Amino acid sequence: MDLALTVDQKTFASTTRSFLDKNNPVSSVRDLASAPESFDRSWWTKGAELGWAAMLVPEELGGGSISGEGVRDLAMIAEEHGRVVAPGALLPVNVVLAGLVEAAADDDGHTDEIEGLLAGQLLGTWAVYEPGAQWAPLAPATTALADGEGFVLDGVKDRVEIGEQADLLLVTAATAEGVSQFLVPTDTPGLTVTSSWSLDLSRRFAEVRLEGVRVPASAVVGRLGEAAPLIERQLQVALVLQVAELCGGLEQVFAFTTQWAFDRYSFGRPLASYQALKHRFADMKTWIEACQATSGEAARAVQDRSDDAAELVSVAKSYVASRAVEIIQDCVQMHGGLGVTWEHDLHLYLRRATVDRALYGTPEDHRRRIADIIKL
Repeated sequence: MDLALTVDQKTFASTTRSFLDKNNPVSSVRDLASAPESFDRSWWTKGAELGWAAMLVPEELGGGSISGEGVRDLAMIAEEHGRVVAPGALLPVNVVLAGLVEAAADDDGHTDEIEGLLAGQLLGTWAVYEPGAQWAPLAPATTALADGEGFVLDGVKDRVEIGEQADLLLVTAATAEGVSQFLVPTDTPGLTVTSSWSLDLSRRFAEVRLEGVRVPASAVVGRLGEAAPLIERQLQVALVLQVAELCGGLEQVFAFTTQWAFDRYSFGRPLASYQALKHRFADMKTWIEACQATSGEAARAVQDRSDDAAELVSVAKSYVASRAVEIIQDCVQMHGGLGVTWEHDLHLYLRRATVDRALYGTPEDHRRRIADIIKL
C-alpha cells in the first residue's frame, strides 16, 4: 500500500477493510463454490454506497473520490479486496464505467446507466474475450451490422466476469467503420448467457451468445468505429485494479506464511530460524516490495494520463502477475503438506492469482506489447 496516504484515504481503506472482514471473511470463500451466485447483490449495493463505483466518475455525473485521484483510490480498494479474495463486481463495473465516462466527454449519452452503476442498482461487465482467441481486444470476430436506425450484433463472447448476474454488457464488435463498443442489456432478445467453470471459487465467468441481437444507435459507446482509445483506457484501469488486487493478496499470504514459520518448530527450533528459509523469505519480501512499487507507479501513470501509462501498466502486469504465482507457490512449499489441503487458505489465493495472470493479457502478451510500444 502507498505509504503517503492521507488521513481520509487511510480512513476509507480502514472502513473498506472492516466491511470486507465482517461481510466477506476468507473463511466464507469456499462456500461460494456451491452457491447459486458468486455474491449477493445487496452486498455489492452496500459497497457501492461506500463509494466503490464512484471513484472514476466525475462529480458532475454523481461520482467523486476521496483524494481527487480516483484511479489511485480505487487501486487502494482493490488491494483490500485482494487481501480477502473478495468476490463482487469491483473490476467489471469500474471498467465499464471507465469506458462510459470517457465517452461522456464527447456526448451526454448513457447517463442513466452511469447513475445505476454508481448506485449499485445495475451491474455491468466487459464482454471482450472470444472463444479460442487470445487477448486481442481490437480484433473482435463479433460483428455489428447497421440495420435501419440501429445495429444487429452476432457473435460469441466468453470469459465474461459476473456474466450471469450482469444487467449490462459492454460489447466490443467490428463495424464497417472500425472497432466499436455497444452497451447491451442482458435481457435483449437474441442474447443468451451460460455459466462457465472457473478456477477461482469466488469469481464467476460466463459465455455470451449474440444471435441477431438488435440494438438502437444510442447503444454505441463513444463514436462509431473509434473505440480504440476507450478500450485502451478500460484496459489500463483493469490492469491497475488487477495488479493492486494481486499485491493485496501477496501481502496477506506472506504475512501468514512468516507467522507459520515462527510458530512451526522442527528439531526444537522455529522454521524461521533456519538460514536457508530466511534467504527465501528475504527474496519473497524483495519481490513483493517490487510488485507494490511497480503497481503503484502504474496507478499513478493511469491517474495522470501520462504518455507512458500504456507501457507502465503492461510492465506491472508482466512483473506482478508472474511473481505473484511464483511467490504463492513458494509459500505453499513453506507450509509443507498442510499447504495443499482444502482447509488451508493458500489455494484460494493461488486460484485468484492464476486467473488474474491469464485475464486481460498474460505476462507474455504484455511483454510483446511493451516491445511494440518501444518500437514506436
